[in-house]
Amino acid sequence: MHSSVKQASLTDFANQKANKVIGACVHCGFCLATCPTYQLLGDELDSPRGRIYLMQSALEDNQASFHTLKHLDSCLTCRSCETTCPSGVEYSQLLDIGRDFLETKRPFWQKNYRTLVRKFLTTPLLFKPVGYFFRHSGKVGSKLKVENSMRKVLLLGGCVQPTLAPNINHSIKNILAKLNIAVVEGSQSQCCGAIDQHLAASEEAIRKVKGNIDAWQGQLENGIEVILSSASGCGVMVKDYPSLFDKEDEYHAKALLVASHTQDIAEFLSKEDLSQLHLSEKNISYHEPCTMQHGQQLGGLVESLLGQFGYTQIPVTDSHLCCGSAGTYAIFQPKLAKELRSNKITHLTKSNPEMIVTSNIGCLMHLQKGSPVPVKHWVELLDG
Repeated sequence: MHSSVKQASLTDFANQKANKVIGACVHCGFCLATCPTYQLLGDELDSPRGRIYLMQSALEDNQASFHTLKHLDSCLTCRSCETTCPSGVEYSQLLDIGRDFLETKRPFWQKNYRTLVRKFLTTPLLFKPVGYFFRHSGKVGSKLKVENSMRKVLLLGGCVQPTLAPNINHSIKNILAKLNIAVVEGSQSQCCGAIDQHLAASEEAIRKVKGNIDAWQGQLENGIEVILSSASGCGVMVKDYPSLFDKEDEYHAKALLVASHTQDIAEFLSKEDLSQLHLSEKNISYHEPCTMQHGQQLGGLVESLLGQFGYTQIPVTDSHLCCGSAGTYAIFQPKLAKELRSNKITHLTKSNPEMIVTSNIGCLMHLQKGSPVPVKHWVELLDG
């Protein structure tokens, strides 16, 4: 697709990126078959291909309105289209640019509401007192100690996870203690920037990203082996840090260093001897988050790990489709989010599992609201 984007309001880097992404699209339509919103709505403009047309039109100074922005808002940023695309179109990067550019079309009241939600979720001082009343689960069991460890990792705390489900990182620290690996846990205030990035607050996102890069680079230089994420949404954001900077920017090389040392907890454990661990529950159904299978391209990894402990993988219909959580999507698009969740839970519970497990706090909280069985992070089952 030919593209001639040259917006004065965008940086040269953003213009080049937009042209590259638009130019890579060959209109094949493969993305329509795997796009959750197109499957529900049947509207070409609510598909990746349709949204690319809309963004190209807006960026090339053609007419665009709030209705254009509504089609972008309906996108989950699940990146299922990127997994399907034979041309390697990096759709999500164009989407961030398009949303930023079209934010001026948003009504004032809606801007304020989105800003309030964004600030609330990423500010522990605000979130912790309220989030406590929506807590999914507390810590289970005592904390194991590590003595004379030669290995040390940084575990990202997460914005909301320590408040909503503190047992996730608690379990990971215990699992790593059994492997004689010391853990330094990141601060809850150290947000990865994903919420800001996807809600058209790119300047705030870059500020947080640069702060993280500087802090984590220092820790990597002082003995930290790897940066671990227990929330796949945070993990994919950190791994995408290099794409946020021009190669001439000094932060690009720093971002590459941080991204190359970032792993999902499943990636890290897949390289370790897990013979000391066991699975506390085998009658489970696994929901693989979009950020795991499409964002990080780690599809099947968790199920492979669980298989080491006797878990038998049960095929889940439409396992490639999003559950509807998608960061803040369930807040701003509740109708679509609920429909996607209902479909997902129907498929996940078809085998009558005693529990559903997943790899991301957003999916966990969203699914639990509509699930007849408990939903947990899969690592919690190895801490027993």
